[in-house]
Amino acid sequence: MNNYNPDYYDQDTTAGGGMFAIDAIASERATFIRKTYMHLAGAILAFMGLEFVILNTPALVQPIMGLFSVSPWMILIAFLGASWLASSMASSAKSLGTQYAGLGLYIFVEAIIFVPILLIASQFNPEAHVIPVAAVVTLCIFGGLTAYVFVTGADFSFMGGFLTIAMFAAIGIAIGSAFFGFSLGLFFTGAMILLMSGFILYDTSNILHHYSTNQYVSASLALFAAVATLFWYVLRLVMMFSSND
Repeated sequence: MNNYNPDYYDQDTTAGGGMFAIDAIASERATFIRKTYMHLAGAILAFMGLEFVILNTPALVQPIMGLFSVSPWMILIAFLGASWLASSMASSAKSLGTQYAGLGLYIFVEAIIFVPILLIASQFNPEAHVIPVAAVVTLCIFGGLTAYVFVTGADFSFMGGFLTIAMFAAIGIAIGSAFFGFSLGLFFTGAMILLMSGFILYDTSNILHHYSTNQYVSASLALFAAVATLFWYVLRLVMMFSSND
């Protein structure tokens, strides 16, 4: 769930300060962008590595699945709390080590949250290849949206308020579904994919316009949060279509 909200307007966010990437000289801006996407790639690889270890270790899978079955709401509350803490740490002005710890914490929490859906997907119809298909679709969406922002240079920061309201509405619908037993079907999944696409546009444009050049850890966490959540719902969509074949 993408609940990350960096303090875009504090330019002196780390030791030594920093200027907005849009105002930096070309070489500094390019270095910031390269570091951001290298950290994003590292976060994705770390996430994949954790999932591989967890899903292939019954001693880890069983207690995690047990926690979700016994108290899914406690897991959700813990996830939201850990996500807020990780976001705060990643945007820390005091220590680069603290920023990395925040990113690492968020990756770990996401890896735990993804265990149930990836376990189900791994046991799905082998001919459907739902996980690779979902990964490719997610990569295509992310790549296309990222290219659009970088080519046009558009600033989507105006979407922040709408995206926040939409996210709270989605959380409310999910809670209502749990309490009242109605299904979150195709429409909700499609809406969440559109919402996460909006977050990717928003976060990517903020990298160009509203992050300072030393906020690459914070920027990578924001992107990772959006990409991970997008993958979650794309995977749900692929499983829905595959189950109807």
